[in-house]
Amino acid sequence: MQNLRIYKYVDKIAKTGSIRQAAEQLYITPSALNRRLLALEQELGVKVFERLGRGVRLSTAGELFIDHIRKHLSETETLKSQIEDLSGLRRGHVTIACTQAALPFFIPNEIQKYQKKFPQVNFSVLNKDGTEAAIALLNHTADIALVFDQLRQSDFQTASAIPQSVHAIMAKSHYLASKSQVSISECLNYPLALPTQKYGLRKTLENIFDKLLTRITPTIEADSYVFLQNYISNSNAIGFELEIGMPQKNSNGLISRPVKLPQDTSVLIYINHLRSRNLPIAASKFALQLADTLQNLEDA
Repeated sequence: MQNLRIYKYVDKIAKTGSIRQAAEQLYITPSALNRRLLALEQELGVKVFERLGRGVRLSTAGELFIDHIRKHLSETETLKSQIEDLSGLRRGHVTIACTQAALPFFIPNEIQKYQKKFPQVNFSVLNKDGTEAAIALLNHTADIALVFDQLRQSDFQTASAIPQSVHAIMAKSHYLASKSQVSISECLNYPLALPTQKYGLRKTLENIFDKLLTRITPTIEADSYVFLQNYISNSNAIGFELEIGMPQKNSNGLISRPVKLPQDTSVLIYINHLRSRNLPIAASKFALQLADTLQNLEDA
């Protein structure tokens, strides 16, 4: 257990890039944390961190060491979860990396539903798509990832792949709001308000438009979904969202209409985890819940 404590200390220093900030979050004094770190470095015979003017950064040896301890910490959490599960306890911590589209409604609802059954499980949610989500899985800072990218199969396991419908978002007063369904060509007659290229939704939309031999030229693009929704609600612009990102009720002066896609076009959302890692019980059960909910949405 003493090793686990210093491992957690090193992990926190690496994440914050500062001994002082790490000490504050660990509720110990910076001098005490520094002594623990110096003792560890003396034992290893190498410097884990390079001391900088305003913080620290991992040395080359430290990069190797942090990878080792994060694997060790995640394996320890898995073991603890399995032991508690045998005792009938449902404790644990789940960290999920997920696409921005799932953050406003889907993931909060799923966490609340899970915690009603297992109130002693807590969560961390990371807004990460594509490569960032893959890195979070590889360095064990995330247990599972919910993204629109099928991550590299040699390193990652796809637990589920569920189709998603595409919806056009518009003001309630918009001309297209009178239709029950809209086409891509109809949407192109209006200004487009889209998320930036770092988001999975934008990449998904570009793939759809590429198949139609049409290039996306947004009137406005932004990193903030809240900004885009406010812009759309006060203009004749069109935005897009996938089923997973739709609120249960229309709000903020917005309305949505399903988009008719070409027959050979499908949009999938993936639940991924690291292939070489045994997930903690809590994370495994949550991944199963996500898959069930998404499948029920598709079947509805």
